[in-house]
Amino acid sequence: MLQAGGAGAQAPGFAAPPNGPPGGQVPSPLLSPPSLPSVLPGGMPLPSLPPAMQQDILQRILEASGGGRAPPPAAPPPASPAASAVASPVPHAAFSPPPAAESLSHTEAFYAARLEAPLRQFGYDTFREIAAAPPSPAAVGGLPDDYVLGRDDEVLISIRGRTRQSQALRVTRDGTLLLPDLPPFAAAGRTLRELRADIEARVARELGGSEAYVSVGQVRQIGVLVAGEVVRPGLQSLPAMTSVLDALAQAGGVKRTGSLRAIRVDGPRGSRVIDLYAVIGTEPGMPDLALREGERVVVPPLGATVAVGGEVTRPGIYELPAGAASAPLEALLRLAGQPLRPAGNRFLLQGTDSAGRRSYAEAGAATRLRRGDTLLVQPGADVAAGQIRLAGHVATPLTRAATGAALSRLLADPRLVKPDPYVRLGVVWRVDAATRVRRFLGFDLGRVLRRQADLKLEESDEVILLSQADVLWLASPPVQRALRGEAPASALPVALPAAAGAFPGTTGQGAPPDTACPALQTLSVAARSSPARFAHARGAGFPDLGAPPCPQLFLDYPALLPFLLDQSVLISGEARLPGLYPILDDTGLDQVLAAAGGATDTADLSAVELSREPLEQAGAIPLNRLLLDLRSGNFAAIRLSPRDAIRLPRGFGDRDSGPVTLVGEFMRPGTYDIRRGERFSELIARAGGLSPQAYPYGAVFTRESVRQRQQDGFARTARELEQSLIQVAAGQAVAGSKAGGLDLGGAITAGRELAGSLREARAAGRMVVEANPVILAARPDLDVLLEPGDLIAIPKRPNEVTVVGAVLNPGSLQFSTGWKAADYVRASGGAQRFADGGRAFVVLPNGQSVPSGIGSWQGGGPPIPPGSLVVVPQDPSPYETWGFIRDLTQTLGQISISAAALSVIARSSK
Repeated sequence: MLQAGGAGAQAPGFAAPPNGPPGGQVPSPLLSPPSLPSVLPGGMPLPSLPPAMQQDILQRILEASGGGRAPPPAAPPPASPAASAVASPVPHAAFSPPPAAESLSHTEAFYAARLEAPLRQFGYDTFREIAAAPPSPAAVGGLPDDYVLGRDDEVLISIRGRTRQSQALRVTRDGTLLLPDLPPFAAAGRTLRELRADIEARVARELGGSEAYVSVGQVRQIGVLVAGEVVRPGLQSLPAMTSVLDALAQAGGVKRTGSLRAIRVDGPRGSRVIDLYAVIGTEPGMPDLALREGERVVVPPLGATVAVGGEVTRPGIYELPAGAASAPLEALLRLAGQPLRPAGNRFLLQGTDSAGRRSYAEAGAATRLRRGDTLLVQPGADVAAGQIRLAGHVATPLTRAATGAALSRLLADPRLVKPDPYVRLGVVWRVDAATRVRRFLGFDLGRVLRRQADLKLEESDEVILLSQADVLWLASPPVQRALRGEAPASALPVALPAAAGAFPGTTGQGAPPDTACPALQTLSVAARSSPARFAHARGAGFPDLGAPPCPQLFLDYPALLPFLLDQSVLISGEARLPGLYPILDDTGLDQVLAAAGGATDTADLSAVELSREPLEQAGAIPLNRLLLDLRSGNFAAIRLSPRDAIRLPRGFGDRDSGPVTLVGEFMRPGTYDIRRGERFSELIARAGGLSPQAYPYGAVFTRESVRQRQQDGFARTARELEQSLIQVAAGQAVAGSKAGGLDLGGAITAGRELAGSLREARAAGRMVVEANPVILAARPDLDVLLEPGDLIAIPKRPNEVTVVGAVLNPGSLQFSTGWKAADYVRASGGAQRFADGGRAFVVLPNGQSVPSGIGSWQGGGPPIPPGSLVVVPQDPSPYETWGFIRDLTQTLGQISISAAALSVIARSSK
């Protein structure tokens, strides 16, 4: 019984599976394929069987046991003594293909030194692909009738009729087939056609009433010697139906030092030379690749080579025909798959002169290339010809043929233009045919889209369309700074143009911040070179707010920005979108105003100002100004030219430019718009008057302009205080004493802290006004004129008087009719020991300050109204006699007044 053996019992001809390690070595006996035992039962040695028969036996064993197909035979392990008796074929897949990043051969390195990119030798990767392909199953049936049988071929004979039998016979060592009941048939050396005819005739004659069917089962293995420039030279075991390519692939392929065009096959039938370029290339011919028993394949060294590079279908290094010293240009181009261009090619030949130097020449159809030559296929002139381009504010940039091209045909489909284009000016970037210098030509895009105008285009023209956002960017702060000759920022963020109505970049994706705007650099240089060139644009007076990014259009065409500014008209004043608008000459004002969104409702059309520089400039550049009355609306009658300036003045309006806020005890508090010259009493009447609980004597009236002046006063006082401290410190330093033992450093520190508090204090901006409607009606001179931003707070009638400062119990006391300041100080516990009663003052509810009258020589002062603040300051004389401390009383009073005003406003807002 046959059974699988281990590595030690492995039969000849069986080795590692095809996907095993290189060399056919089995890393583990458990991973080895099933094999035949080395001896038969009873101890008799197993006769040596042909590898094909061993494979067939093993396959039948596996099929009987329910297994799959047996692995193909592999090379025997070198350690097996029985392996040397029978040669076993090695499948192609057993050879690992060379790595992808294969180093250059000596020939490839030679040509790489002459070319920019290295080229590979043609044809040698074919064997790598054959070796990497899975092995094909053994040929069964379907053999040609001229197949010559030999020893170990399997012949399948099936007899049908009166006698029925099927036999699988192998050609014996003596070249015969032994069929039962029939004499031996001579098979070796005969063709399949001859053997089939002989068997059919003898069966029909000797086995009457029967017919024979003959075919070939498994073919025999033949030994072919592969020598020369191959990876693994030696005797290769191959199926009988094999070719030279199979033998070379099983030998590892031809090395790059071997020839593919002079392979010699020697055998009993003589010698022949095979040119593999006829098989894997484009050379004519049908070489005889079939191999027979006893033949050998010899690969000679590589012959003469030529490199073909550049714009061809298959660049590479090609071998010249066997024994040829040169080849015509057409033959080399055919090997390389012909040039990629059908015409207009230039052939640069790099050869070697007699001294070994590189020589260059233009090759033609009659040129012959020699060993080591390099042919570079290049275009005669690799430039674009006969094209025009549409770019800018378009849905998709287009390239069209220039033949018969015109703007109307290029923009035949209006959907090519993206929404919100600038229709007053498009640009054609044209190349002068003689000087190759580019210049800009303007056209009216709106008229072209309406088919009212056209422009014939020429070769290499680029039609550039602008967006509303691109034009609005002309009035941006970066452009205005560049117009003044200032160097642009070294890094401006870049974004795609945004929609009309906003500067570019508000919706686009920003680019890296290190991308500069070359258009600003170009404009800055032009503005410095000619200060008067952009005078109309430089005097626009646009606000310098922000730094919008550079649109993509001016990144692509930096020279476009100065051209657009030269062609611009300045629209300022009461336009909805003031700015610089590029136009053509003789453009109507109505079209420019339409691009600017039109005039606002506040524009005074009776005095529109037109500024124009005359076209004829000789020496001086005069500026003419005209006042236009356009109340009729006939804007189209005003024809504009580039560099004109239109100013739309604002009409005098009765409405003021800001609101006034009323809080507190008004019948209808809120925010009110005012007209010019409106008075306080009029606004009170609009608000429905005051409520019954209103206390107009305590009204708080704040104004922004007053607040700013008070804030400036605090800063000025702080500066004066610091100067006084410096003077005192300098005087004491000269005197060299502390003036009565006073601490000079502590006083200076306290003064600095006070100066810092003054700077940080926020002024209220309060004005003392009369808010009683009855008094305002009787005294119109007290009725204040309102300004935008005024805040008026009318509190409820208070019922307390507050006492602060140097008293024993500061706080708020209930109002008592007829009480004076002394009464409230007395009710607060009286003045402290070092209180300065002579300098005490009262802050009245309306914001005024008056002396309190509580000094020893004063009579107690007037009665105190409710909501007042009584301030009793500290007497500084026991601590310091410097005069500058006494001067702070007025400052402290101002701070107190501000604090009181803010307190009233806060209470009134609740």
